[in-house]
Amino acid sequence: MGLKMKAIVAVDRNWGIGLKGRLLVQIPADQKYFRETTTGQVVVMGRKTLESFPHGAPLKDRVNVVLTRGGTRLPDGVETVHSTEELGEVLKRYEDREIYCIGGAEVYKLLLPLCDECLVTKIDESYEADAFFPDLDSDPEWELVKDGSEQEEQTYFNLIYYFLRYRRKK
Repeated sequence: MGLKMKAIVAVDRNWGIGLKGRLLVQIPADQKYFRETTTGQVVVMGRKTLESFPHGAPLKDRVNVVLTRGGTRLPDGVETVHSTEELGEVLKRYEDREIYCIGGAEVYKLLLPLCDECLVTKIDESYEADAFFPDLDSDPEWELVKDGSEQEEQTYFNLIYYFLRYRRKK
């Protein structure tokens, strides 16, 4: 499958992304970054991620594709697929757009091999988590893109975080 995809995720120091179906922390600038990056594009997620959104509704102004095993009825405005093969077929219709994998943990793990870039909001804090993103720092296939911006410390009250970009090595 010649599919080009990016992952977008917020992680803590231990690459934790969630606890009991919720994000570990909500940072307004990160939410804005996510919204600005994915608006007008395609977002691919699992059913539980969709259900975690307000009212379980799809994200506005984006093509919402949900990868799910079950036959659960999903809301209007969502394209449902049940395999990576089916996902590849659906995504062919959107070759003119960026495609973002937005979680959760199982979907990230499944689709990471199809990603060539990961946009990671790295939060300099450790939280209790039950869902994790693969640790790209210890994965030899991935490298942190050093374009100057990765060192720019961001703050939200007492939280320190960074907007990082990882690229799959050629």
